[in-house]
Amino acid sequence: MKKTIVATAVLGGFALNAHAQSSVTLYGLIDAGITYANHGGAGGKGLVEYGDGVSQGSRWGMRGSEDLGGGLKAIFTLENGFNSGTGALGQGGALFGRQAYVGLTQDGIGSLTLGRQYSFSTDYLGGSYANGGQTVAGNYGFHINDVDQLTSSRINNSVKFSSANFYGLTFGAMYGFSNQAGAFAGAPGTSGSSSAYSFGVNYANGPFSVGAAYTDIRFPGSASPTFSTTLANASALTGTSVAKDLATAGVGARYVIGPATLYALWTHTNIEQLTGHMTTFNAYDAGGKYAFTPALTGALGYTYMQAKDQTNGHWNQIDASVDYALSKRTDVYLLGIYQDASGKTHSGAGLQAQIGSSASTYLPVAGASTQLAVRVGIRVKF
Repeated sequence: MKKTIVATAVLGGFALNAHAQSSVTLYGLIDAGITYANHGGAGGKGLVEYGDGVSQGSRWGMRGSEDLGGGLKAIFTLENGFNSGTGALGQGGALFGRQAYVGLTQDGIGSLTLGRQYSFSTDYLGGSYANGGQTVAGNYGFHINDVDQLTSSRINNSVKFSSANFYGLTFGAMYGFSNQAGAFAGAPGTSGSSSAYSFGVNYANGPFSVGAAYTDIRFPGSASPTFSTTLANASALTGTSVAKDLATAGVGARYVIGPATLYALWTHTNIEQLTGHMTTFNAYDAGGKYAFTPALTGALGYTYMQAKDQTNGHWNQIDASVDYALSKRTDVYLLGIYQDASGKTHSGAGLQAQIGSSASTYLPVAGASTQLAVRVGIRVKF
């Protein structure tokens, strides 16, 4: 009887020990607010709307790890995106459209993961050096249609290596398979047959950090969900066509001086169509933020975008914001954005202002060459 009790206790101890070395965390974020835009669609009419996921996209997810011994762990992340105003799924209706991956991580080496994952343009540039990643400008502050893949460059069927931190240096590489027979690099017009690869490097030393990334997406219109190339079609004289390749490179830097943070970013994007026509975009960000108190932060940023084609397009945008933290998890903010567009479409019409990384999701195309948007929002993290 005593042996049975001892054996049961020992087995129970092993079970508790195994449980203690594994963890699963439920987390999420909801961002909601009211936005006013002076030009909000066809005819340039004013717009007042409920806006979801502007400072950050609303989401919930699970992440977990299991200690396998010797510094090796199994890891996974499942992350869902949704609209807080309607409850609808984001990312084209995928259940875990933001992220879904599993893999292994080894102390002192890095992690190898497989699934739907962010490119290094998003990992290293979007959240660290762009107006949209540094402040509550968020998806209003990121570049039009996310043309340079700073915020939502999620690669399907991907294998990704992310290094450990080597004295401030991190780096990585990934490849996304097309999963299309006879078309390893992807194919046009076949849903889900896009392929991609991405590389990145980042260095942080005290108050200074600098990063660079390159991402190449073959047949971006064949991905599921698709990568938008409508901005290239609008600015080019060739009209709507099928994109063969979307390649973007960028370099960013950040410097922290006491309560102030200064940042700058440059990206260069080429969109090649099957016809051989190429549209090139350059985008430049510069800005700063200042913590007046531990709870109150003000920010100011400027973005310039240019489309190089037979007809040039130009977009100048400025954003200003004030963010107040009610607690560690809840903040309220006031945001203002102004954009001025110039240039002509392939049909000869004037280019219109397009605030936001996705005009269809955040703000409609202005219907005018300028757009002013003001937003009051609240963000809760859990």
